[in-house]
Amino acid sequence: MITAKNLVKKFGEFVAVDAVEFSVAKGEVMALLGPNGAGKTTTIRMLTSILKPTSGSARVNGFDVVEQTKEVRASVGVLTENHGLYNRMPADEYLEFFGQMYGVSKNTLKNQIDQLLDQFGLTKAAKQRIGEYSKGMRQKLSLARSLLHNPPVLLLDEPTSAMDPESARLVRNMIMELATNERTILICTHNLSEAEVLADKIAIIQGGRIIENGTTSELRKKLLGSPHYEIHFAHEVDEIDKRIYDLVDDVQIDQSILRYACDHPEKIHPMLLQLLIDQGQEVVFIKEVSQSLEKLYLQAINLLKVLGDGKLRQDTYRSGQFRQAVS
Repeated sequence: MITAKNLVKKFGEFVAVDAVEFSVAKGEVMALLGPNGAGKTTTIRMLTSILKPTSGSARVNGFDVVEQTKEVRASVGVLTENHGLYNRMPADEYLEFFGQMYGVSKNTLKNQIDQLLDQFGLTKAAKQRIGEYSKGMRQKLSLARSLLHNPPVLLLDEPTSAMDPESARLVRNMIMELATNERTILICTHNLSEAEVLADKIAIIQGGRIIENGTTSELRKKLLGSPHYEIHFAHEVDEIDKRIYDLVDDVQIDQSILRYACDHPEKIHPMLLQLLIDQGQEVVFIKEVSQSLEKLYLQAINLLKVLGDGKLRQDTYRSGQFRQAVS
């Protein structure tokens, strides 16, 4: 549904997007992560045929973003950082106006507007002028506008920005519901915890280049290494069977907790527990340690800046030097 191949955008000598490549299938949610100025919004603008790529190509819903701009724009619902709301219009009239611009039939449009206002909790404020809306209400209205023509592809730039926790949860739930209806969704965000909840795939962009791309589990494995676990004992432990060091990696003992990493817990854990029981250790429970992508992401971005103005050669990044430097 979305493909980008060697996509480049230059403004004079400045390269805003540099050879970006990714694809998003039908029904998938992909999060494009990166700090401000990384190239996320420029990429979105090229995918919506607002900006013409300097080179490379992209297709949305099968349509070329340069050659078939009208079809591309009809296929996408867009939430941009700058909403472009008409402050003097009531919300329902505003949605009606844009629905007509999209070519939605009158009967369908009335039902669509009522449904969207209800979904986003804006029904009571439907007659209120948009200029009187809070930031969160404006964000919800902008998202409702992007759904008016029932597009198969959604391109969302910071969809929960400026929202209170309740409204942000409502929008996240709606995004997940839209994805289950086989919509393809691309979200630009620097909220990594939100991306983990919503996205099937994640692409990290920095300095206009995508430095990593894959499913959340693939990136967790690639960037964070083996899963980490903890075994909690009933009493403090001074030492453990030395054979355990051959079974697992990164072994640490902290009073009554044994911490370690391993790739195949379904095979390793039975052997590990048997060794501990034979040693007379009283095991209370074992759990996987949550590894935050957000923490590593911030470390990665800082490292990239140190190693070359936000641009790191792919071979260096993919080598062990990266994780060694981060650790």
